[in-house]
Amino acid sequence: MHISSLNGGYSCGGFGDEAKRFIDFLRRCGFSYWQVLPFGMVDECNSPYKSYSTFGGNPYFIDLEKLREKGLLTSEELDEQRQQTPYICEYTRLYHTRFETLKKASSRVGESGRATIEAFIESDIYLRDFCVFMSRKRANGELAWFEWTTDEIDEDILFAWKFIQYEFFTQWAEIKHYANSNGIKIIGDVPIYVALDSCDVWGSRRLFCVDDDGRPAFVAGVPPDYFAADGQLWGNPLYDWDEMKKDGYKWWRDRISHALSLFDGVRIDHFRGIESYWAVPGDAVTAREGEWKKGPGMELVKAVSDVAGEKLIIAEDLGDITEDVVRLVEESGFPGMRVFQFAFLSNDDNPHLPHSYINNCVAYSGTHDNNTLLGHLWEMDADSRRVMLRYCGYGSDDWTGGCEAVIRTIFASSAGLVIFPIQDLLGYGSDTRLNIPGKADGNWQFRITQDQLRSIRPEKYAELNRLYKRLPAERG
Repeated sequence: MHISSLNGGYSCGGFGDEAKRFIDFLRRCGFSYWQVLPFGMVDECNSPYKSYSTFGGNPYFIDLEKLREKGLLTSEELDEQRQQTPYICEYTRLYHTRFETLKKASSRVGESGRATIEAFIESDIYLRDFCVFMSRKRANGELAWFEWTTDEIDEDILFAWKFIQYEFFTQWAEIKHYANSNGIKIIGDVPIYVALDSCDVWGSRRLFCVDDDGRPAFVAGVPPDYFAADGQLWGNPLYDWDEMKKDGYKWWRDRISHALSLFDGVRIDHFRGIESYWAVPGDAVTAREGEWKKGPGMELVKAVSDVAGEKLIIAEDLGDITEDVVRLVEESGFPGMRVFQFAFLSNDDNPHLPHSYINNCVAYSGTHDNNTLLGHLWEMDADSRRVMLRYCGYGSDDWTGGCEAVIRTIFASSAGLVIFPIQDLLGYGSDTRLNIPGKADGNWQFRITQDQLRSIRPEKYAELNRLYKRLPAERG
């Protein structure tokens, strides 16, 4: 569950007490990991996978209550930010109001506080560049960096961004400490690509396949697949792997090091792109026009491994998987992913069937890109649904109770780690789906309320964790 899906009073989940309450809930359930999505700013479609920076934090997650406690916001100003509905992220409202509220708070920081913030930002070149990037973007009317016409920066805007990043990272450090103190580890998510209009490309142009004007000859995507008949045209610039190799993939080392300073482990999205990636001409209408090109393979994997040490790295090995990709995942030693919803798409004995799970894998009922489990069962044809539920030992004609049988089957598998979207613990349908790949509008909005969270019986999952020996040793 992403941070944005937490309950709270200010249009989006964040780093307030609601995050700590969710951690308390996880502990009562006997869970030991919480997986989140990327922490960067969202794009115009509200996706966290195409951000202005892979290093910068999302302003929407900053807890406004903490700023009031510091005397940086008034109660009246908080009231103006209160949400109109608790059930979705109010992204339009956030876009138009949140920065100005945070800027107002930054203007009230005292001299010693300003010095602390300046020192924090100056200690990290990537955050420093990000604050400059966002300030210049504001000065240029929010145009993409390759369309900028002025180098001027408003110093108040610049400090506001420094303040935002300082608050983001210090507030998150408190939440992570609370999680770790309660036996909960956090898994982050590293998108394989970055956005064209990002601080990453602006500040390190030579590392990307773009021309002097910032225009990419080829962009990222995937060929036609389960999610999209025309493939997915992501539009991200591709890496210049030859250039990255020259300094031992330093940018990637820094990126993973940064992520692992925030999380106890990370999932590398679209891991198969490290072996081979789908390159689509920059002027293509659909991803069908792309072709496969070889990636850096084990050279990059070793660079990542050197930085990660003993920390968890999950290889998202989904999609069009070849024998070469399978070999790369095996050689990396990273656990791959298994997704139950992919197990019955054909009659093959495929690796997503729970009886074939190996211990060194992470098994999901579904991911943020899938339908909910109940929604998936609803949309299956009757024969396939019957086979799936029979596989899980569920024989009732009333298939709506089958979700619990699926969850138990995944718990009972040999997978070393199993993860469930919060919607599946709630038993919710497709109206709560987080993302439909290839669809521009209506995604990333799902939120839970405190009452909905209370409707889940922690003792049920604590018993499943005990029964299938998934409790951490210290909890018994």
